[in-house]
Amino acid sequence: MVEDKLNIDPWSSTQSTDYSRIIDQFGLSNFNNLTLPNPSHLHRRGIVFAHRDFDLILNAQKTGDSFGVLTGLMPSGRMHLGHSMVIEQVKWLQKIGGDVTIAVADLESQATRGINLTRGRKIALEEYIANYAALGLDSDSTDVYFQSSRSQVQRLGFQLGTRTNLSEFESIYGFKGDTNLAHIQAPMVQVGDILHPQTEEFGGLRPIVVPVGVDQDPHLRLTRGIASKSNWFNLKDNTGPGILIGLSVQEDNAELLGQQPNGRIDKGKVAEIFNMIVQSLTDLGFSDINSNPKQGTIVVPSATKKDITAIRMKLLNLERKLGGLGLLAPSSTYHHFAVGLTGQKMSSSKPKTTIFLDDDISTITKKIKRAYSGGQSTIEEHRRLGGNPDVDVAYQYLMYFFETDDDYLSEINKDYRNGKILAGEMKQICVDKASEWMINHQEMKAQTQHLTNDFLAGDAL
Repeated sequence: MVEDKLNIDPWSSTQSTDYSRIIDQFGLSNFNNLTLPNPSHLHRRGIVFAHRDFDLILNAQKTGDSFGVLTGLMPSGRMHLGHSMVIEQVKWLQKIGGDVTIAVADLESQATRGINLTRGRKIALEEYIANYAALGLDSDSTDVYFQSSRSQVQRLGFQLGTRTNLSEFESIYGFKGDTNLAHIQAPMVQVGDILHPQTEEFGGLRPIVVPVGVDQDPHLRLTRGIASKSNWFNLKDNTGPGILIGLSVQEDNAELLGQQPNGRIDKGKVAEIFNMIVQSLTDLGFSDINSNPKQGTIVVPSATKKDITAIRMKLLNLERKLGGLGLLAPSSTYHHFAVGLTGQKMSSSKPKTTIFLDDDISTITKKIKRAYSGGQSTIEEHRRLGGNPDVDVAYQYLMYFFETDDDYLSEINKDYRNGKILAGEMKQICVDKASEWMINHQEMKAQTQHLTNDFLAGDAL
């Protein structure tokens, strides 16, 4: 019997946690074959579990080339632990050399949550950016902007709208005839958010990585597809050895690439374009270049998969020189969902499901004490059968947020499974660690409060 396909919805309150199926169905890559510099606890513990093209980021980091990080926030509620997980990843990427761009989705918040722009700005500054500073994000290499005040994002999203259609939206998001139009507009603004850091005005052509939960992958699939469809030069494996390059003739580049309005081909323009491509490849050190303008292809027999990135970057730069957008499909990483305290998805609108970053110790203690447990129904059964840390919320929160020592975490995992640690004791361990974490965080927030405006881009002040 064929299993039903998974549906990933960025706006749903429930999501699949069958991560193996998600990897297979949506074509993600496992992190197992990548070597990370000074991996964070989220990477070491497999919480960040999959990626698309993250090797581009690692290659840039190794060679000292620039790369960027893009993330965003929805200014519609209080910041909770689930939000901090993305910032931990952003902070790690920043430490290994990435510049950070953070989008405040105030237009989307206004359209889909009813939060006006003034209120959205206040929430973004006080609930999120102030906490980012306390969590250790470096303001020197971080730019926070608002969708409503960065017209380039809106313009790029509108411009790239010609590369998609409602059928694709239906396929990716499951939209139907009764879908609110704000949910159709919002993804295109996000396309602008994700791709605009590559423009010359905001950092130039370089790899950009977007760390997200798997529920946000539809936005990445849409953006990657649109970026690829906008490219003027296509790369693919040759039927023989090497890499094959072809032209992608589109409405906005047809005349430049030699296609005249009357349908005839301007052979001189085609030859000129092909000479430019050959020169770009020669600059990379290739000498065995088979250029065939008549067939519309160039083959580089000695090129391997390791050369594709360098070739692609050269051709994107050429595209920009000729007047095109020259956009690189974004990379992305994916993390597991942290389960809510009640066993449901974390949500700002459901306070019992999460710990907020302004909760006091008494509130935190009550929430953890009431959290879903992986223990047995009686002490006798627990001593005999042991607990299940895989579903125990207190243990999961130690693993995701509060415990940095891998050896200690492994020890209490083992002791919980064999019944040595009781469910109540696991909760108390979590309470103690969470209290220590939160006291430190709130002290840091008080010390760094004055830095909030330092994170703002020029157009956000």
